[in-house]
Amino acid sequence: MTVIIPGSQRALKVTGPGQFQVSSANAIPTVADDEVLVKVVAVAINPIDGKSAELSPTTGATSGCDFAGSVAQLGSNITKSLKLGDRVCACIFGNNPERLDNGAFSEFVAVPADLVLKIPDSMSYQTAATLGVAVATVGMALYYSLKLPSPLSLKNESRYFLVYGASTAMGTMAIQMAVMSGFSPIAICSPRNYDLVKSLGAVATFDYHSPSCGSEIHDFTNDTLVYALDCIADTSSMTICYKAIGSAGGHYLSLDPFPIRCHTRRSIKPNWISTLTMFNQAVNWQIGYRKEAKPKDRAFGHEWFKTAQELLDNGHVKPHPFKEMIGGLDGIVDGITQVRKSEVSATKLVYTI
Repeated sequence: MTVIIPGSQRALKVTGPGQFQVSSANAIPTVADDEVLVKVVAVAINPIDGKSAELSPTTGATSGCDFAGSVAQLGSNITKSLKLGDRVCACIFGNNPERLDNGAFSEFVAVPADLVLKIPDSMSYQTAATLGVAVATVGMALYYSLKLPSPLSLKNESRYFLVYGASTAMGTMAIQMAVMSGFSPIAICSPRNYDLVKSLGAVATFDYHSPSCGSEIHDFTNDTLVYALDCIADTSSMTICYKAIGSAGGHYLSLDPFPIRCHTRRSIKPNWISTLTMFNQAVNWQIGYRKEAKPKDRAFGHEWFKTAQELLDNGHVKPHPFKEMIGGLDGIVDGITQVRKSEVSATKLVYTI
């Protein structure tokens, strides 16, 4: 099979704080030895797309993390069994100060071959575009940071696992993985999304609007809760999680830098992760989000995506609900704005390129 790669491409570029513009005649990313070049078919918006451009914009960088498409070029030293034309999905480091030409919101993207998932024949590109960031992030959170049993282990822990922001794409993936690791997930979200999280395995749901939310969870779990994953990471969410964790203490993990003033219990170990460290590149964003290159995170990603591929192949991963939008690359800015204004709930916005 021969894939014709053009000399240039259209891409959504960061032009200033929270500002974007579709640009033509951009370079196609150069493919490293361990990478594949993917012709993008569909992309999905994540909160980080708008947040990173607002807090740490890199003028000229390509935006976007989540994508699905077909393999257009193979690096010379890839370790995963892939061929031209294979349907794949993944996530990539968008708004990357060190690689301006590479981001999901474009026509072609380069990604490490071992960090892609082959899309099942029964799944559309649009559905698959919702998976990359969630699979990578939840893998890092549950199995690298918190060191839960593998979702392939079939263990029954008979313990609770709290997910704040449970109806987000990260939250719904975390619920599924926690169930497969033998835990009983407790979901904190809006009541309108209770049915969604329960359908994925949540054993109990709580409304974050309730002034007694944390105390209610503490009572429900009989003072035994050890693990809390915070997909929101603000003052309110961290406070609720800390109230919910049992008196013996435990682990609080957020997906963004957490407000340090809310670390009010010495018996709880707080931490936050950035999925971008899975690429073993320094995250040279503004202070607060900056991370050094981490080879161990890259090594974890290599193994985790083998596990994730097996789960996907066996039908154990249910993608997040999504809404297919119109406008292609030209429509993405409106979608980013909707997400930043919290006008989107329990749904990912997906665009066909």
